[in-house]
Amino acid sequence: MDGKSRLFITVEGGEGCGKTTLMDKLVEAIAAKGLSVMKTREPGGCALSEHVREWVLRPDLDFTIGNRAELFLFLAARAQQVEELIAPALDEGKVVICDRWNDSSVAYQGYGRGLDPKEVREVCLRATDGLEPTLTFFLDVEPNVGLVRSKGIAKEYAKEGQGDRVEEETEAFHERVRRGFMAIAAEEPDRLYTLDASQNQDAVFDEAWRIVDAKLRSMKML
Repeated sequence: MDGKSRLFITVEGGEGCGKTTLMDKLVEAIAAKGLSVMKTREPGGCALSEHVREWVLRPDLDFTIGNRAELFLFLAARAQQVEELIAPALDEGKVVICDRWNDSSVAYQGYGRGLDPKEVREVCLRATDGLEPTLTFFLDVEPNVGLVRSKGIAKEYAKEGQGDRVEEETEAFHERVRRGFMAIAAEEPDRLYTLDASQNQDAVFDEAWRIVDAKLRSMKML
């Protein structure tokens, strides 16, 4: 493998779209090819970022997080993860797969919360030292479908049947987030691939794997 090859894959989408399932399948398939692969999540991955994750997702917080404060909390977590975890892994030649990245900030805090999406993108790039994914999958599903799915999954910081702080937002908010992802996909079709997440999980994986396999071969990593 060319030592300069760096494959950074992100998986994006609204609540309950199936990101975790797809990531697990991709990790298994990439490892089966003999490549070293690391899976992580946003926010999270390292100690500081996991603390931020709890602050921004707990539905029972006894304090308010403003829209801009929320954005910068996510970015602090992301900046730490780049420095501590992701950049070193990429430098070592590992394939890195991450659950969410800058696109989520643009979609959620930009389109969802009403901050300027262009400004959100700019501060995201500063926080991550310009690190952007090589390849991104947007798992698209109607918010009402995804939220029903998500409510059936146990949450780290919520009671059974309860959504986390972001999931508990209005359906209108989640519709704006979806439109945000769709806008990003339209602007960057060479990087961001939209997959129909209403399909069964195997069909979603098969479509994603064809793209990943082609990318690995074009980068001469296989």
